[in-house]
Amino acid sequence: MSELSEDDLAREPVTQFGIWFEEVVAAGEPEPEAMCLSTATPEGVPSARMVLLKAYDVEGFVFYTNGGSAKGAELLANPRAALTWRWRLLERQVRVTGSVQAITPEESDAYFATRARGSQLGAWASEQSSVIPVESGRPARAALDAAFAEAEQRFAGGPVPRPPYWGGFRVAPDSLELWQGQPNRLHDRLRYRRDGDGWVVERLFP
Repeated sequence: MSELSEDDLAREPVTQFGIWFEEVVAAGEPEPEAMCLSTATPEGVPSARMVLLKAYDVEGFVFYTNGGSAKGAELLANPRAALTWRWRLLERQVRVTGSVQAITPEESDAYFATRARGSQLGAWASEQSSVIPVESGRPARAALDAAFAEAEQRFAGGPVPRPPYWGGFRVAPDSLELWQGQPNRLHDRLRYRRDGDGWVVERLFP
């Protein structure tokens, strides 16, 4: 692997992320947009799960979810998060920490309209992270399938609108670390850190 040098970095971290993202896509990395989203309750209890990056720009990284889910509730109560990508083929990892804000309803509407109809209906059917009750002796999975069928019937013959509880969040980075694998575990780690209105780059011990 080539050395990761400070001289080669873009001045702004999300621009550099985009360069790496395009390179791992070109290398054939499976699901390069898959990222680990880590959140915490106001009491500091952490949780993590895989989600999909749907957009990024200089303002941050965007993903979508049910606002009533565990991650949605945690983000609303404690609007800080960490993101992690691991790209095995090029031996790379990216870590981000930052503040979180909900994106505009118009942005969420525009993205929701691009989703497959089944995914749109699923957003109405699933009370994400809630326990599925057993009703009238039906297995729990049957209750979910019934909710999906109800959504199909409700919106039959027309577009599926975005549920009011479903939308996007943007993680605005205050740090972004690039990790490049190297022999003998002497890996390159360069971190962008917010400094006022700009950024400083620091090299970390591996």
